[in-house]
Amino acid sequence: MSRLGLVGVDVGGGGIRVRAESAGTVAHVENSVPVPRDKGRVDLGRLAPQIAAVIDGAAPDVDRFTSMAIGITGLPGLVIDPETLWPPLRDRFGLDTLIVAGDAVTTHIGALGFRQGVVVAAGTGVITLGTDLDGIWNQSDGWGHLLGDHGSGAWIGMQGLQAALRAHDGRIGGSPALRERMTAHFGHPFDLVAFVYESESAGHRLASFTPSVAEAARAGDPVALQIWTEAGRQIGQTAVAAVSGVDPLFSWGGRLFDAADLLMEPFQHTIQALVPTARFVRPLGTSADGAFALAQAAANGSIRSHPPYVHVFTTHRSPVPGQDSIKQL
Repeated sequence: MSRLGLVGVDVGGGGIRVRAESAGTVAHVENSVPVPRDKGRVDLGRLAPQIAAVIDGAAPDVDRFTSMAIGITGLPGLVIDPETLWPPLRDRFGLDTLIVAGDAVTTHIGALGFRQGVVVAAGTGVITLGTDLDGIWNQSDGWGHLLGDHGSGAWIGMQGLQAALRAHDGRIGGSPALRERMTAHFGHPFDLVAFVYESESAGHRLASFTPSVAEAARAGDPVALQIWTEAGRQIGQTAVAAVSGVDPLFSWGGRLFDAADLLMEPFQHTIQALVPTARFVRPLGTSADGAFALAQAAANGSIRSHPPYVHVFTTHRSPVPGQDSIKQL
Protein backbone atom coordinates (compact mmCIF):
# COMPACT_ATOMS: atom_id res chain seq x y z
CA MET A 1 0.00 0.00 0.00
CA SER A 2 1.37 3.41 -1.00
CA ARG A 3 2.37 5.77 1.78
CA LEU A 4 2.95 9.50 1.36
CA GLY A 5 4.99 11.67 3.67
CA LEU A 6 6.54 15.04 4.45
CA VAL A 7 10.15 15.49 5.47
CA GLY A 8 12.34 18.23 6.93
CA VAL A 9 16.13 18.00 6.75
CA ASP A 10 18.73 19.96 8.71
CA VAL A 11 22.21 19.88 7.14
CA GLY A 12 24.67 21.37 9.60
CA GLY A 13 28.41 21.40 10.07
CA GLY A 14 28.18 18.37 12.35
CA GLY A 15 25.87 16.16 10.31
CA ILE A 16 22.37 15.62 8.91
CA ARG A 17 19.18 15.52 10.99
CA VAL A 18 15.82 14.45 9.58
CA ARG A 19 12.23 14.75 10.76
CA ALA A 20 9.88 12.67 8.63
CA GLU A 21 6.14 12.12 9.02
CA SER A 22 3.73 9.73 7.34
CA ALA A 23 0.21 8.68 8.37
CA GLY A 24 0.65 10.38 11.74
CA THR A 25 3.94 8.63 12.52
CA VAL A 26 6.91 10.91 13.20
CA ALA A 27 10.53 9.74 13.01
CA HIS A 28 13.76 11.56 13.91
CA VAL A 29 17.10 10.27 12.61
CA GLU A 30 20.54 11.85 12.37
CA ASN A 31 24.12 11.09 11.42
CA SER A 32 27.36 12.83 12.31
CA VAL A 33 29.05 12.84 8.90
CA PRO A 34 30.49 16.31 8.11
CA VAL A 35 29.05 18.18 5.16
CA PRO A 36 30.99 17.20 1.99
CA ARG A 37 32.95 20.10 0.57
CA ASP A 38 34.88 20.89 -2.60
CA LYS A 39 37.34 23.78 -2.25
CA GLY A 40 35.35 25.04 0.71
CA ARG A 41 31.97 24.99 -1.02
CA VAL A 42 29.25 22.53 -0.11
CA ASP A 43 29.43 19.64 -2.59
CA LEU A 44 25.76 19.15 -3.44
CA GLY A 45 26.50 16.22 -5.75
CA ARG A 46 27.86 14.20 -2.83
CA LEU A 47 25.38 15.65 -0.35
CA ALA A 48 22.22 14.48 -2.17
CA PRO A 49 22.85 10.71 -1.65
CA GLN A 50 23.84 11.37 1.98
CA ILE A 51 20.50 13.10 2.56
CA ALA A 52 18.67 10.26 0.80
CA ALA A 53 20.36 7.65 3.00
CA VAL A 54 19.34 9.41 6.24
CA ILE A 55 15.76 9.82 5.00
CA ASP A 56 15.63 6.12 4.12
CA GLY A 57 16.67 5.37 7.68
CA ALA A 58 13.96 7.65 9.08
CA ALA A 59 11.08 6.42 6.92
CA PRO A 60 11.96 3.14 5.15
CA ASP A 61 8.30 2.33 4.42
CA VAL A 62 7.33 5.63 2.81
CA ASP A 63 6.90 5.34 -0.96
CA ARG A 64 6.82 9.06 -1.80
CA PHE A 65 7.34 12.39 -0.11
CA THR A 66 5.07 15.08 -1.49
CA SER A 67 7.14 17.87 -0.01
CA MET A 68 10.69 18.18 1.36
CA ALA A 69 12.46 21.16 2.90
CA ILE A 70 16.20 21.30 3.53
CA GLY A 71 17.94 23.81 5.78
CA ILE A 72 21.60 23.81 4.76
CA THR A 73 24.71 25.37 6.20
CA GLY A 74 26.62 27.66 3.84
CA LEU A 75 23.54 29.11 2.14
CA PRO A 76 23.98 31.81 1.00
CA GLY A 77 27.66 31.93 0.11
CA LEU A 78 28.98 28.38 -0.05
CA VAL A 79 26.06 26.77 -1.89
CA ILE A 80 26.44 27.90 -5.48
CA ASP A 81 23.43 26.32 -7.21
CA PRO A 82 20.74 24.96 -4.83
CA GLU A 83 18.80 23.58 -7.83
CA THR A 84 21.47 20.86 -8.08
CA LEU A 85 19.61 19.01 -5.30
CA TRP A 86 16.25 19.11 -7.09
CA PRO A 87 16.61 16.44 -9.85
CA PRO A 88 18.16 13.61 -7.76
CA LEU A 89 15.86 14.13 -4.75
CA ARG A 90 12.77 14.67 -6.92
CA ASP A 91 13.44 11.47 -8.81
CA ARG A 92 14.44 9.46 -5.74
CA PHE A 93 11.41 10.42 -3.63
CA GLY A 94 8.80 11.50 -6.18
CA LEU A 95 8.71 15.02 -4.82
CA ASP A 96 6.15 17.60 -5.84
CA THR A 97 8.06 20.40 -4.09
CA LEU A 98 11.56 20.90 -2.70
CA ILE A 99 12.57 23.90 -0.60
CA VAL A 100 16.26 24.60 -0.10
CA ALA A 101 16.84 27.26 2.56
CA GLY A 102 19.70 28.50 4.66
CA ASP A 103 19.94 26.79 8.03
CA ALA A 104 19.46 30.25 9.56
CA VAL A 105 15.95 30.24 8.05
CA THR A 106 14.99 26.78 9.29
CA THR A 107 16.45 27.50 12.74
CA HIS A 108 14.43 30.74 12.81
CA ILE A 109 11.19 28.95 11.94
CA GLY A 110 12.00 26.12 14.33
CA ALA A 111 12.50 28.59 17.16
CA LEU A 112 9.73 31.14 16.50
CA GLY A 113 7.33 29.43 14.12
CA PHE A 114 6.51 31.93 11.40
CA ARG A 115 6.74 34.96 13.71
CA GLN A 116 9.16 37.77 13.00
CA GLY A 117 12.15 38.27 15.28
CA VAL A 118 15.85 37.48 15.64
CA VAL A 119 17.23 33.96 15.97
CA VAL A 120 20.83 32.87 16.43
CA ALA A 121 21.85 29.53 14.90
CA ALA A 122 24.99 28.39 16.71
CA GLY A 123 26.77 25.10 16.23
CA THR A 124 30.03 24.53 14.39
CA GLY A 125 29.47 28.00 12.91
CA VAL A 126 27.19 30.86 13.91
CA ILE A 127 24.75 32.93 11.89
CA THR A 128 21.94 35.21 12.98
CA LEU A 129 18.83 36.08 11.01
CA GLY A 130 16.46 38.90 11.82
CA THR A 131 13.48 38.58 9.51
CA ASP A 132 9.75 38.88 8.98
CA LEU A 133 10.06 36.11 6.35
CA ASP A 134 8.89 38.58 3.73
CA GLY A 135 10.75 41.81 2.97
CA ILE A 136 13.28 42.03 5.80
CA TRP A 137 16.27 39.65 5.79
CA ASN A 138 18.99 40.85 8.14
CA GLN A 139 21.92 38.43 8.25
CA SER A 140 24.71 38.85 10.79
CA ASP A 141 27.90 36.76 10.69
CA GLY A 142 27.85 33.33 9.07
CA TRP A 143 31.18 34.13 7.40
CA GLY A 144 32.95 30.87 8.22
CA HIS A 145 35.64 30.03 10.74
CA LEU A 146 38.40 31.99 8.96
CA LEU A 147 36.50 35.26 8.52
CA GLY A 148 33.83 35.16 11.19
CA ASP A 149 31.64 32.70 13.13
CA HIS A 150 32.64 34.55 16.29
CA GLY A 151 31.50 32.68 19.39
CA SER A 152 30.75 29.47 17.44
CA GLY A 153 31.83 25.95 18.24
CA ALA A 154 34.73 26.29 15.82
CA TRP A 155 35.69 29.61 17.44
CA ILE A 156 35.54 28.18 20.97
CA GLY A 157 37.51 25.11 19.92
CA MET A 158 40.14 27.26 18.23
CA GLN A 159 40.44 29.58 21.24
CA GLY A 160 40.78 26.56 23.51
CA LEU A 161 43.45 24.95 21.35
CA GLN A 162 45.38 28.21 21.11
CA ALA A 163 45.39 28.43 24.93
CA ALA A 164 46.47 24.78 25.13
CA LEU A 165 49.34 25.37 22.71
CA ARG A 166 50.41 28.45 24.66
CA ALA A 167 50.69 26.25 27.73
CA HIS A 168 52.59 23.62 25.73
CA ASP A 169 55.09 26.26 24.55
CA GLY A 170 55.35 27.97 27.93
CA ARG A 171 53.93 31.24 26.62
CA ILE A 172 51.89 33.66 28.74
CA GLY A 173 48.11 33.13 28.68
CA GLY A 174 48.16 29.37 28.35
CA SER A 175 45.94 26.86 30.13
CA PRO A 176 47.51 23.68 31.54
CA ALA A 177 44.00 22.24 31.94
CA LEU A 178 43.29 22.70 28.24
CA ARG A 179 46.76 21.41 27.33
CA GLU A 180 45.98 18.15 29.14
CA ARG A 181 42.67 17.82 27.34
CA MET A 182 44.25 18.65 23.99
CA THR A 183 46.80 15.89 24.48
CA ALA A 184 44.10 13.41 25.49
CA HIS A 185 41.96 14.38 22.51
CA PHE A 186 44.52 14.80 19.72
CA GLY A 187 47.85 13.48 20.95
CA HIS A 188 51.02 15.51 20.35
CA PRO A 189 50.59 19.04 18.88
CA PHE A 190 52.24 17.78 15.69
CA ASP A 191 49.33 15.36 15.32
CA LEU A 192 46.88 18.19 15.99
CA VAL A 193 48.39 20.38 13.27
CA ALA A 194 48.06 17.62 10.67
CA PHE A 195 44.53 16.75 11.84
CA VAL A 196 43.29 20.33 11.43
CA TYR A 197 45.20 21.65 8.41
CA GLU A 198 44.78 18.55 6.26
CA SER A 199 41.01 18.44 6.77
CA GLU A 200 38.50 19.57 4.16
CA SER A 201 36.31 20.60 7.13
CA ALA A 202 38.70 22.33 9.52
CA GLY A 203 35.85 24.12 11.29
CA HIS A 204 34.27 20.80 12.21
CA ARG A 205 37.55 19.52 13.61
CA LEU A 206 38.15 22.68 15.62
CA ALA A 207 34.62 22.44 17.02
CA SER A 208 35.29 18.88 18.16
CA PHE A 209 37.37 20.37 21.00
CA THR A 210 34.48 22.55 22.25
CA PRO A 211 33.15 19.92 24.72
CA SER A 212 36.63 19.76 26.26
CA VAL A 213 36.64 23.54 26.70
CA ALA A 214 33.24 23.28 28.37
CA GLU A 215 34.49 20.51 30.65
CA ALA A 216 37.47 22.62 31.71
CA ALA A 217 35.26 25.65 32.31
CA ARG A 218 32.89 23.69 34.53
CA ALA A 219 35.92 22.40 36.45
CA GLY A 220 36.88 26.02 37.18
CA ASP A 221 39.65 26.71 34.65
CA PRO A 222 39.68 30.54 34.34
CA VAL A 223 40.93 30.56 30.73
CA ALA A 224 38.18 28.20 29.58
CA LEU A 225 35.56 30.15 31.52
CA GLN A 226 36.67 33.37 29.85
CA ILE A 227 36.46 31.76 26.41
CA TRP A 228 32.83 30.79 27.01
CA THR A 229 31.96 34.20 28.46
CA GLU A 230 33.45 35.94 25.44
CA ALA A 231 31.61 33.52 23.12
CA GLY A 232 28.31 34.56 24.72
CA ARG A 233 29.17 38.24 24.29
CA GLN A 234 30.18 37.75 20.67
CA ILE A 235 26.98 35.88 19.83
CA GLY A 236 24.91 38.51 21.65
CA GLN A 237 26.51 41.27 19.59
CA THR A 238 25.83 39.28 16.43
CA ALA A 239 22.17 38.96 17.41
CA VAL A 240 21.78 42.69 18.07
CA ALA A 241 23.24 43.50 14.65
CA ALA A 242 20.28 41.73 12.99
CA VAL A 243 17.38 43.40 14.84
CA SER A 244 16.83 46.44 12.62
CA GLY A 245 13.23 46.68 11.41
CA VAL A 246 11.89 43.60 13.18
CA ASP A 247 10.25 42.89 16.53
CA PRO A 248 13.03 42.66 19.19
CA LEU A 249 12.00 39.10 20.01
CA PHE A 250 15.11 36.95 20.42
CA SER A 251 15.54 33.20 20.41
CA TRP A 252 18.23 30.69 19.56
CA GLY A 253 18.95 27.26 18.14
CA GLY A 254 21.82 24.89 17.51
CA ARG A 255 23.81 22.53 19.67
CA LEU A 256 26.15 25.16 21.07
CA PHE A 257 23.27 26.29 23.29
CA ASP A 258 23.28 22.88 24.95
CA ALA A 259 25.96 24.56 27.10
CA ALA A 260 23.39 27.04 28.34
CA ASP A 261 24.98 27.19 31.80
CA LEU A 262 28.11 28.68 30.23
CA LEU A 263 26.65 30.65 27.35
CA MET A 264 23.19 31.98 28.14
CA GLU A 265 23.94 34.62 30.78
CA PRO A 266 26.56 36.59 28.78
CA PHE A 267 24.48 36.11 25.61
CA GLN A 268 21.28 37.54 27.06
CA HIS A 269 23.04 40.19 29.17
CA THR A 270 24.81 41.56 26.08
CA ILE A 271 21.56 41.79 24.13
CA GLN A 272 19.63 43.38 27.00
CA ALA A 273 22.34 46.00 27.53
CA LEU A 274 22.23 47.01 23.86
CA VAL A 275 18.47 46.56 23.25
CA PRO A 276 16.58 47.38 26.48
CA THR A 277 13.24 46.41 24.87
CA ALA A 278 14.51 42.91 24.00
CA ARG A 279 12.34 39.93 24.89
CA PHE A 280 13.56 36.33 24.99
CA VAL A 281 11.62 33.17 24.24
CA ARG A 282 12.80 29.61 24.43
CA PRO A 283 12.86 27.92 21.01
CA LEU A 284 9.74 26.00 20.05
CA GLY A 285 11.83 23.37 18.24
CA THR A 286 14.97 22.62 16.28
CA SER A 287 16.16 23.46 12.80
CA ALA A 288 14.86 20.07 11.61
CA ASP A 289 11.46 21.03 13.05
CA GLY A 290 11.69 24.33 11.19
CA ALA A 291 12.49 22.51 7.95
CA PHE A 292 9.51 20.23 8.54
CA ALA A 293 7.25 23.27 9.10
CA LEU A 294 8.48 24.65 5.75
CA ALA A 295 7.66 21.33 4.09
CA GLN A 296 4.16 21.49 5.57
CA ALA A 297 3.71 25.06 4.35
CA ALA A 298 4.89 24.06 0.88
CA ALA A 299 2.39 21.22 0.81
CA ASN A 300 -0.31 23.78 1.62
CA GLY A 301 0.90 26.09 -1.16
CA SER A 302 1.92 28.96 1.14
CA ILE A 303 5.65 29.40 0.42
CA ARG A 304 7.48 31.14 -2.40
CA SER A 305 11.13 31.74 -3.19
CA HIS A 306 13.08 34.48 -1.42
CA PRO A 307 16.59 34.18 -2.91
CA PRO A 308 19.25 33.92 -1.67
CA TYR A 309 17.74 32.58 1.57
CA VAL A 310 14.81 30.44 0.33
CA HIS A 311 14.60 28.58 -3.00
CA VAL A 312 11.47 26.69 -4.08
CA PHE A 313 11.49 24.04 -6.81
CA THR A 314 8.21 22.44 -7.81
CA THR A 315 6.59 20.32 -10.48
CA HIS A 316 3.47 22.52 -10.21
CA ARG A 317 3.51 25.50 -12.54
CA SER A 318 1.11 28.40 -12.92
CA PRO A 319 -0.19 29.53 -16.36
CA VAL A 320 2.45 32.29 -16.38
CA PRO A 321 5.69 30.83 -17.82
CA GLY A 322 8.50 30.70 -15.29
CA GLN A 323 6.29 31.56 -12.32
CA ASP A 324 5.78 28.99 -9.59
CA SER A 325 2.24 28.42 -8.33
CA ILE A 326 3.35 29.28 -4.80
CA LYS A 327 1.92 32.08 -2.70
CA GLN A 328 3.63 34.60 -0.47
CA LEU A 329 4.05 33.71 3.21
